[in-house]
Amino acid sequence: MNGNRISDYGFLADGLTGALVGRDGSVDWWCPLRFDSPSVFARLLDDGGGHWSIRPEADFEVERAYLDETLVLRTVFTTGDGAVAVTDALALEPGARGHQIGRRSPGMLLRTVEALSGRVPMMMSFAPRFEYGRVTAYLTVDGQEVTATAGAATLTLTSSAPVHRDHIDVSARFTVEAGQRESFALAYSSTYGDRDRRPADTDVPAALLDAVAGWRSWLANHDYRGRYRDLVRRNSLVLQGLTYAPGGAVVAAATTSLPERIGGDRNYDYRYAWLRDFSLTMRALWVAACPDETSRLFDWVAKSVGRVTMAPVPIMYGLEGERDLTERSVDTLGGYAGSKPVLLGNAAWRQRQSDVLGEVLDSAWLLRDYLNPMDESVCRLLHSLADQAAATWRLPDSGMWEFRDTERQYVSSKACCWVALDRAVRFGERIGSRADVARWAGARSDVREAILEQGWNADVGAYTGAFGSDKLDASVLTLPLWGFLPATDPRMRATIDRIEQDLTEDGLVRRWDGDPAAFLPCSFWLVDCLALAGEHERATRMFESLVGRGNDLGLFAEQFDPRTGEQLGNFPQALSHMALINTAWRLTETAPGGVPAGVYTSTEGEKK
Repeated sequence: MNGNRISDYGFLADGLTGALVGRDGSVDWWCPLRFDSPSVFARLLDDGGGHWSIRPEADFEVERAYLDETLVLRTVFTTGDGAVAVTDALALEPGARGHQIGRRSPGMLLRTVEALSGRVPMMMSFAPRFEYGRVTAYLTVDGQEVTATAGAATLTLTSSAPVHRDHIDVSARFTVEAGQRESFALAYSSTYGDRDRRPADTDVPAALLDAVAGWRSWLANHDYRGRYRDLVRRNSLVLQGLTYAPGGAVVAAATTSLPERIGGDRNYDYRYAWLRDFSLTMRALWVAACPDETSRLFDWVAKSVGRVTMAPVPIMYGLEGERDLTERSVDTLGGYAGSKPVLLGNAAWRQRQSDVLGEVLDSAWLLRDYLNPMDESVCRLLHSLADQAAATWRLPDSGMWEFRDTERQYVSSKACCWVALDRAVRFGERIGSRADVARWAGARSDVREAILEQGWNADVGAYTGAFGSDKLDASVLTLPLWGFLPATDPRMRATIDRIEQDLTEDGLVRRWDGDPAAFLPCSFWLVDCLALAGEHERATRMFESLVGRGNDLGLFAEQFDPRTGEQLGNFPQALSHMALINTAWRLTETAPGGVPAGVYTSTEGEKK
């Protein structure tokens, strides 16, 4: 296996897809067409999966950071001979600015090497492996241009340094002296189609500057003014990087099959958009971005969900609303640290998860002022989701954690059905008749009564994960976040205390007893609950400790192993970053003295 851990990777994005670059200067993951398309580099999951590496020949130390307010990465390698800076980015469409960035990106990786001091020998290795390592490309070298073709896909590499063919791969060795720079561009295109841009025609330093200007122009449209301003703005860039710009869908992560436990088999494909995360995503974008992003994402959901019947609403979709995400394994990749299987697609798309009903209606409530007047198709969608919640809330489901063994009566799912009905009642006759609203209100009362009676376990002294269960589950930390119960309610407070006592280690919360690692979003939810319970100072300390557990670029996977300190799971994980943003805002709202004047309140979706 290559020497990079999950936390060693930096994230590049262009509005269509993402790439991961290790601390050793190797691009080990890139699916050029869009996030869920076949890879050309997948060494992240197997040494033979393909990579593109640029690094010093000698041993080196590394410092790296994103250029301010961008997803353009600068890595400084220091050797005994001197220091060089490698700058990496995925190109944006030339001249695209603000909300237009990423809509028509050219599919090109840009890299420059600049000597900062001394005289540093460098080496480059270009080893593409198409379709998750299934295909070794046919290579041609013409001067300093390399073409790698495999079926319908072609990669074209241009290098300012001389390149050499090494059997099935290409390498280069070159030396840079202080003030000298070498440039590289790698473009993806269809073998049988027209190429929008050839890398030979690209001024790489100028294209990098354009990418910098594009990202900064996007962030300039968003002025978060709560606590932890720089942190929230940085994390909003990560969420924007995980956004498929043509439609507005936010992928759960840029990768597939990074394990929840080393050697385990819970290695799922997260390169899709989950309704489960929808309301949390909307709130994070509302806090850190602006209504343009939230409105576009809601429009994508409305189009993707379409007409709702009593059949389960799909919990996830492809980036353009595709529903069939049939799961299959890849036998050409051995998995991260030998963790098999490597999976494409996700079988959870067939599950019933009742929480998605509340996710969509809560998001609509957040945007209610921007849905006025409400389009008839949106009105029908919200009406039908409320009807489904009223009719099906008693049914078991697979729950927030997508268990694949059996369906249960999960408390968090029931609470989200309550959310769906509660927001529908608040919308009132904007989405239904007076009789509909009365029916939804009656079902809302029934759901609430069931949760309060059947979700509470007196022997455990807490709300447990499912009706009749004696097992704690951190998903119930969302009850105060949805507004179902105040964090100060005696039973809810007892539940928070039990979860902190039994599922938490060093501020990191496991989803359930026996979970192989802590789940970072749950850890942020615990901070939310403590802040809502009035323990603002302790919540602040815990939040700042959690934030410090990101990698050197502030990126998070979904899980964290308290024993080894390693991040685990797909990366970067949108849910972790949106939870961080929402918790930063929660600490702003609950701070002594309240929200400063002139700052909008995301909870009610209104700007002051």
